[in-house]
Amino acid sequence: MKEVIDYIITWLCYGDEEAAKRVAYTADEKALESYDVIIVPNGHLGKDLVAPELKRPVVEQPAKGKSIIRTDIVYTTFFFTSRAEEVINTKRDEHGRFAARFSMLNEKSRLQIPRLDEYGRMVLKLLDLPLPEPGFGHIYLTHDIDAIAQYRSLRGALGGIRRGETKAVLAALRDIHNDPLYTFPWILEQDAKVKHADSIYFVKRTKGRGYDYPQYCLWGRDFRRLKHMLRHSNVYLGVHGSYYGSIPKIEYSKMYRAHYLRCSIEQMQRLADAGYTDDFTMGFADQAGFRLQTSRAVRWINPTTMRLTNLTLHPLIIMDNTLNQANYMNLTEDEAYFLCERLIDKVRLHHGDLCLLWHNSNLNDTTYHASLYEKIISCI
Repeated sequence: MKEVIDYIITWLCYGDEEAAKRVAYTADEKALESYDVIIVPNGHLGKDLVAPELKRPVVEQPAKGKSIIRTDIVYTTFFFTSRAEEVINTKRDEHGRFAARFSMLNEKSRLQIPRLDEYGRMVLKLLDLPLPEPGFGHIYLTHDIDAIAQYRSLRGALGGIRRGETKAVLAALRDIHNDPLYTFPWILEQDAKVKHADSIYFVKRTKGRGYDYPQYCLWGRDFRRLKHMLRHSNVYLGVHGSYYGSIPKIEYSKMYRAHYLRCSIEQMQRLADAGYTDDFTMGFADQAGFRLQTSRAVRWINPTTMRLTNLTLHPLIIMDNTLNQANYMNLTEDEAYFLCERLIDKVRLHHGDLCLLWHNSNLNDTTYHASLYEKIISCI
């Protein structure tokens, strides 16, 4: 338990280990003789899982330079970054996901506030330390490759012909760049406009059945050419896991994102056990915002075992499908841009990590995702 508490306090202090040594997690107010800040426990950490009250922390300052935080921000940090809410709330959507609409964060625009980052700034202020400069710690421009092309497989070509799209099929078969899903050159061009950003493409490693369809041929000519182009462009490749929860063996990457953002506590532990180090799944499919209540990367604590793992969670702030789909947020392009701008400003204020997910298969004339992505790229 000490390892968990020490990690959370250091994380709240933005990784400043010396600052964390000045903070104690105790109900003994005499500890102020040795520490500058004490956080009073609520008695739930390591005992029982209950939802924390989301209110402004109660802070007392009995002497100059000494502070008592009577709201247990350590437990609240654990609760959201460990995903403990999903243990006590068993509601799931049609894909078996814990959706935003089931969460306590779905009320009063709570998802649009990185509350834990605000707690961290509060602790630094109480310690009379400088706050992080506004800006981005990291920028992750991520793309899930659910399909490389629409017409380049036998099934795709026949389906297109049956729908009367013969000209488009033939054009795509002559040159993959004519295929409506092959938008990778355009994405690379956009991403290159953002200096110091990391572009990550998550590659499917599934059997291609059910919700995993289609599975492109990883040793086929189309994928080999795409892979060569991506690596020549200095982007990273990650693993896009199966909808059905199987964990691929680590071959070329320790970065992972679950298909459909479908991921359970048990699956997270299997990821950690398999040696994956970075997960980029942590966003709600039905609502954009701060699912973990932070914009900063955080190591995952298993809420059922209370073990600190080596798996780092990277909060997913905005996904393209979330914004426009009728069963999700159903926003117009202007509404979507306004929301994205607000969320990005929050990340920038707290010197957090901006993680976006745009699918290559959504950049067509039927959605606003291409024009919206251009606008977002220009503002970061």
